This record gives sequence, C-alpha cells and structure tokens, in this order.
Amino acid sequence: VKAFRPIGRASAGHRCYARWRMPHRAPGSPGQPTRNYLSGKPIKYYRPQGSDAIRQLVDDGFQAFNAGRLSEACHIFTDKMLDPANETTIGLTVAGALTPAGLGGCVIELLDRGLVDFIISTGANLYHDLHYALNFTLHRGSPFLDDVELYEQGIIRIYDVLFPATVLLETDAYIRDFLVRSEMSGPVSTSELHYRLGLDLLDRHPGCEEHSVVARAALAGVPIYTSSPGDSSIGMNLAYHELMNGGTLMVDPNRDVNEVCAIVLAGKQNGCIILGGGSPKNFYLQGQPTLWEVYGIPKGGNDYFIQITTDQVVWGGLSGATPAEAVSWGKVNPGVLPDTVVAYCDSTIAFPLFCEYAVGSQHNRRERKQLVNRRDELVADLLVQARQSRETLKEAPMTAQPPEFDRHR
Repeated sequence: VKAFRPIGRASAGHRCYARWRMPHRAPGSPGQPTRNYLSGKPIKYYRPQGSDAIRQLVDDGFQAFNAGRLSEACHIFTDKMLDPANETTIGLTVAGALTPAGLGGCVIELLDRGLVDFIISTGANLYHDLHYALNFTLHRGSPFLDDVELYEQGIIRIYDVLFPATVLLETDAYIRDFLVRSEMSGPVSTSELHYRLGLDLLDRHPGCEEHSVVARAALAGVPIYTSSPGDSSIGMNLAYHELMNGGTLMVDPNRDVNEVCAIVLAGKQNGCIILGGGSPKNFYLQGQPTLWEVYGIPKGGNDYFIQITTDQVVWGGLSGATPAEAVSWGKVNPGVLPDTVVAYCDSTIAFPLFCEYAVGSQHNRRERKQLVNRRDELVADLLVQARQSRETLKEAPMTAQPPEFDRHR
C-alpha cells in the first residue's frame, strides 16, 4: 500500500496533512489514474460584477413563468430588502452542494458588501468551502463517468465536480489540528465554532478571505450557523476530537436556536434568501414560531421571503413549502405575501444572476451589522423580553377560548 502524496500548494504556514495510508482505496495521487479525470478546468469562486447586460436581461427579458419569478425576486431584494429605510435584517440559507459548484464567490461578494447579515448553511457547504481556503483544486467533469473506476483511482465525484480523495484527507487533518490548537472547550454555538475557524484561516492562510466564505464571514462579522452540525465532515472531525483526544468541545444547538431567535427579534424588519430548502430553511423560519409559541413574544413573521428551489409543494416536504403555507405557522406576516416569491430554478443558474442584479443595483452596499460581535447582547435582550412575556401571561386573564382539538386515543 502506498502512502498518499501531498497535493495543492506548499507555502509558509501550510504543511502536508495527507500522512495516512488508506488500504481500502486508491490514493488518487498524481500518476495513478489510467484516465486523466482531473484534466477539467478548475472550479473557481465566481464574483459577480453588477453586469448592466444581466440587469437588462432580468428587467426586460425575464417576463413570465419562473424567469418572471426570478425577476420579481431581484426586485424584492434590491428595491425593498436593501432599502436603508426598511432596516431589514437579512438571513441567507444554503442547502445543496453549492460551494463545490463555485457559488461561494457570490456569497463572498454579498458578505463583503454587507448585503447579508447572517447565514444558515449545511455543514457540507462549509466543509467544501475549506478546500478553496486551503488552495485545493476541484475540477469540472462529467456526471456520466464510471464511478467504480473513480473509486478505484481515488477520485471523488459530486455530480460533475471531481477532486482527489486526498483533498478530503488534508481538509480533515486541518480541521483536527485547528481543534487542538484552538483549545476550545465546553459547549459552543456553531456560530462561534465557525467564527474561530474563520479567524484561524485568516491567520494561517492570509488572503484566503477572497476564496472562502468561512474566512470572509469571520472578517465581516457575519455569524454562520449549521442546523445539523453532526451531518458533515466538520462534525465528523469534531467527534474524532472528542473520542481520540479527549476533547470537551461540544456544539450546543440550544445556543444556536436562541442566537437566531435573538437576531430575528432585534430586526426592525426581517427577510430571507433561501437557496434550495432543507434543514437550513426551517432553522431560519422557525425563529418566529419559537418567539411566539415558546417564548410568548409576539414578534410577527418575516416581512420578505425569497426562495430559489427545484422542489415542489405537492410532495409535502419543507423544501417545497410555500410562503403562503408559512403564514399559518406565523413564519411570514399575512399582509406581506406580495413581498414573497418562489422561483423554481436551479440555484447554480439563478443565484449568480440574482447576485449580478443586486451588485449592480442602487442599494448595492450597506453598513455591516457585525452580528457576530453582538450575539451575547442580543441573547440577553431575548431573555429579558421572554421573562417579561412570561410574567404578563401569568397575570393576563384568558379572554378567548382556544380552538378545540381532538385526541385519537
């Protein structure tokens, strides 16, 4: 069995992490494959420039069906959500393999311009974002390949994105080394974990903020949450740290729930951009029900709702649930449905167009809220209001009978 050879750039502050043998599969190191599957162009983070041509296409060419809905989404975002008079706190949720596909550059541009205040993402998107921060190359490929042959040659495939298995090994090792040198311990929110990870990247890989969402978010003071932290390679390596190193660092989902609720509560108006759906979508939208249902705080629902998804409402899943359905849960204010839209599009097509439109708009830059530095303050205010609400509810007489409910046993 051959040991893995290092890949990527060797530079000051960067060492080879691929130092283990993998007897159960081929390394995917240079010279191994009989076919050069990794000859495709590198996938790079595309940064939108605010193209006038794309803005004209959206305004004049996207007139009906889902093109019309995407045009509507662009206008809701740029004309209303970004209008300084509305003081909207904007959350971005990210599901699906978008960073491997190169969409991290769009997110970085929004972060740099203050157009997104906090992010809720799958852990996988953040993990794959680290490949770019560490200067590992993902390649354009084809979805129509022999996966058995790819496996034997140590090549990973995400639909038509290809990269060597060593990318995973070196990224894993970086995370494990970070967990040791950070000396983090006890319960933390995912926002704190990602913030510290971003700071570490900035320290050890200067300039990586131009190529990494995690690093750019730390620089911009934007908190990043993961609704299912164990469901990714970051969580897997955190589990390794506990088992093998005796680490006490634990992700506390309660802190995540309360921090997101506190951010929503503090917003004068609230709006979201939802890419895909899944767990990040619900984790964002449950903020308002948590406030009214659990804490008794009548905040009201979202004022703006934009979703880009390929899922449909007819299957009954959360990803395809519409803003109208969200009204019944208190997730969206009933009077603002004209300011909600679902564009049934592939995010890898629609989101870059959406970002191009936003970057070229009048309100294409905002003062950053730096919410990562205000989390404790906002949670403290949530606690004060929740306690006040509890006391008010104890003293207030019930003036209306709640709807009856049935029991089936």
